[in-house]
Amino acid sequence: MLNQPKVFLINLAKSTERLKKSSARLAAQNIQFERIPAIDGTKLTNEEIQAHYSSQLNSKQYYRNLGYGEIGCFLSHRLAWQRIVEQKLPYAIVLEDDFQLVGDLSALFSTIDSLECDWQLLKLAAYQNRTRPIKVTKQVNKQFDLVLHKKPLTGCCAQAITYETAKRLLRVTEQFGCPVDTQIQRTWQTGVSVYSLMPFVIQQDGKVGSEITAACQNQVIRKHIFKRKVQQLNDMVNHYKQTQKAQNTILSW
Repeated sequence: MLNQPKVFLINLAKSTERLKKSSARLAAQNIQFERIPAIDGTKLTNEEIQAHYSSQLNSKQYYRNLGYGEIGCFLSHRLAWQRIVEQKLPYAIVLEDDFQLVGDLSALFSTIDSLECDWQLLKLAAYQNRTRPIKVTKQVNKQFDLVLHKKPLTGCCAQAITYETAKRLLRVTEQFGCPVDTQIQRTWQTGVSVYSLMPFVIQQDGKVGSEITAACQNQVIRKHIFKRKVQQLNDMVNHYKQTQKAQNTILSW
């Protein structure tokens, strides 16, 4: 497709079938992409893990230790952000390989290009197609609305990320202690506002799970229910404060 934004696809080397399906889905709409070789967290050395994953931050930011798959997933998204910065892209679309297309990407791309507000990160798909309460909605055109959720959507199946946002995320996640989608949700820590462009023309494929993080499901994880509830309460308060600020961007547009 001419004049399309750069599209990055995060894909594990072993996931050849997923790459084949993703390539076919994008080719059907004449979309070109660049593959990001996803990092398999189970194959990382302790030194490679500790270069970015901080157990000290983890104890403060999350209710349990991260699994190898979650660490690999976070590092894979950092690779995508690095590509955006290295290639000096105004913005790029970052996809995980469990997406499916349910609408016209050319319409989505032209809508993103038409946005007059100073957006930083756009969610382009929902995690397992779940819904979440909406704070503010602003109609962009006849097809799409710019939406601010009361809490940013979980998951990183499909996102649009600007150059400045990629730089900021790389800087603030040089050391991390929670999953990448949780970190993106915590806008008060990153300084990155998160909106959604709806209705979504990209969905997470419900027939498959993300192999990038699947390795963590094979580990025995002790859940700290009380700590989790406390963190959820703190996050709820911070989300409320941050959305009060973020809604001004939409309302003033």
